[in-house]
Amino acid sequence: MRALIFANGECVLPPYRLVHPGDLIIAANGGRRHAAALGLTPHIVIGDLDSLTPDDREALEAAGVEIISFPPRKDETDLELALGYAVRAGADQITILGAVGDRLDQTIANVTLLALPELEGVDVRIVNGSQTAFLIWDEAVIAGRPGDTVSLIPWGGDAFGISTEGLEWPLRNEPLYFGSARGVSNVLISEQARIRVSKGRLLCVVTHLEQVTSLHTRRSR
Repeated sequence: MRALIFANGECVLPPYRLVHPGDLIIAANGGRRHAAALGLTPHIVIGDLDSLTPDDREALEAAGVEIISFPPRKDETDLELALGYAVRAGADQITILGAVGDRLDQTIANVTLLALPELEGVDVRIVNGSQTAFLIWDEAVIAGRPGDTVSLIPWGGDAFGISTEGLEWPLRNEPLYFGSARGVSNVLISEQARIRVSKGRLLCVVTHLEQVTSLHTRRSR
């Protein structure tokens, strides 16, 4: 099952079809405004709901939206709560929009959520326009066009045994060290690239130069 989560940051739409029949649409608190701007009614609104007025809540309830409220003084962010809900609902593909913005701390925290243990084995991607970010736990296949930028950043520590195919500057069973920018700004030289990592995790950020037709192009653990 696919889930589409709207967070409360900036929401730049990707250049491909966003919503598919059967998608579970979740708004993390104020992310509901992005769904509304697209004419979408979320199935779930979750969070501390500090951005909802009484009229907003009444309208959502009248539309059959399930509202899950948490106290403002909580340990999890609204996006973290939304991700947990999506996984428990059975989502194996999750697209997140509105996860970046002018709050650097929140942007970093949102990207860090990709490493939640319960998300291992789930295809989770943060999307902002033509850019997509996701974690590679062991192997990934990237679809795009020659010239697309692919950055590989060790996440949470050093990564070892990295091999790549289809990139201009290949890695052949090599390490990338946490704190080094060596893996940034590689380039696709074909319509598909494959990345493998033996130990550790990689944050992969893909910037597409042309329109793509699909987002979820790989499965990884």
